Amino acid sequence: MGVDFRARRFQPGEDAESKGEARRVKPIPPQARQAREASQPVRLQAEEHAVPFDSAESLAELRELAESAGALIAGEMLQRRDRPDAATLIGSGKVEEVAAAIKMSEASLAIFDYNLSPSQQRNLERDLECRVLDRTQLILDIFAAHARTREGQLQVELAQLEYMLPRLAGRGSSMSQLGGGIGTRGPGETQLETDRRKIHRRIKHVKESIEDVRRVRHQQRQRRESVPVPVVALVGYTNAGKSTLFNALTRAGVLESSRMFATLDPTLRGVTLPSRREVVLSDTVGFIRNLPTTLVSAFRATLEEVERASLLLHITDASSPTAAEQMEQVEHVLRELDCQDKPQIHVLNKTDLLDMAEQKALRDTRDKVYISAAKGVGLDRLLAAMDERLTGDPVERAWLRIPQSEGRALASLEAHSVILRREYSGDGIAVELEVNAPESLLRRLAEFRVAEPVKKAPARKKPRAPVVVRRPAKKKS
Repeated sequence: MGVDFRARRFQPGEDAESKGEARRVKPIPPQARQAREASQPVRLQAEEHAVPFDSAESLAELRELAESAGALIAGEMLQRRDRPDAATLIGSGKVEEVAAAIKMSEASLAIFDYNLSPSQQRNLERDLECRVLDRTQLILDIFAAHARTREGQLQVELAQLEYMLPRLAGRGSSMSQLGGGIGTRGPGETQLETDRRKIHRRIKHVKESIEDVRRVRHQQRQRRESVPVPVVALVGYTNAGKSTLFNALTRAGVLESSRMFATLDPTLRGVTLPSRREVVLSDTVGFIRNLPTTLVSAFRATLEEVERASLLLHITDASSPTAAEQMEQVEHVLRELDCQDKPQIHVLNKTDLLDMAEQKALRDTRDKVYISAAKGVGLDRLLAAMDERLTGDPVERAWLRIPQSEGRALASLEAHSVILRREYSGDGIAVELEVNAPESLLRRLAEFRVAEPVKKAPARKKPRAPVVVRRPAKKKS
């Protein structure tokens, strides 16, 4: 069930009487009409920055979410209203229409593309005679089904408990616990208070467990940061192809699925860049429009990889008609995490789904790369762009003279640098190398560094003396 709330606006030169309003409205004075017409363009320009999703696109996204949760869609309805109804969100007339549709299709669940208040949810369940879920509950259910690790399960449970706590009113019977003895025959503690106390206790326990996970992650991160290996985090809208790109770069074998939130738990793998630098690639949870604040706060431990990353790869589905809106939603979540100022590369994925004319018009820039992770197109350009944008542990040109007995140093250069020139000394004891290597590696091999060799001018070749060939004299007859 999709709901689109749009305030009714009068066109210029139009009043309420021309729209058929039942109540009488005094005609608008000319001065007020001119002021209102002059103020309309300013208001519309301000709304353009919000980049709202169209109601039909939002309903299509709700359909994908429901199918990801395993639901079988029996029917869809879209309503446009000026303002939400306080009791049922959609009004009594629409409630009767939805109830009739539910009975005809024998549906057992109604999903609303709107965050319902506790009273609205109770009233709808009573009138529709079936379970009612809103958008946030549907996302939480998907997260709970796809959480595999202990960390992911704890974070989903915390988000569910925090969402459930204000919605306990009216749930179950409101029995009282009566005390025994003199002076204890009051109403006692109601069932609602008991449930709230249990939930508060469980929330405290889950938060302590998540803090333990965060502490372990911090220790692991400290060990990683002792060796200067930068972290590159994949962020983007759900179903943009992050897991496919992650597998294409790392061969990690992460689950790839067209369903939303198919992968939930973070994964870290190493990647070698063209400069032979090693980076850690982090696959994070996908973002979505109106991501519940409870999820953002609950998944703070997982999203710390985004906060600690040296570079963000912002993955977007280039074939989606709402690509610009999806990018804006991801930027909104990054602002909530205070990560909007981190270096980013916008990666436009799924270019193989575009028309040939559109593919030929694509041009990569320093901050934007067009790829197809499923087809393996553009991955070399992406790795080169990552190599260029990473400022930590920069690559330097250096000259080294290493004895051949230092096998460990030579092996490190072979594995983590680009060797441009290699020459052996006349006696064969040492190797002279010109390399492009990370600064951290050159710091460990500082004892072998030498100054840039002076290029000797090539020796001039002496001109050869002309060869005179004398022919033997002919004998006189």
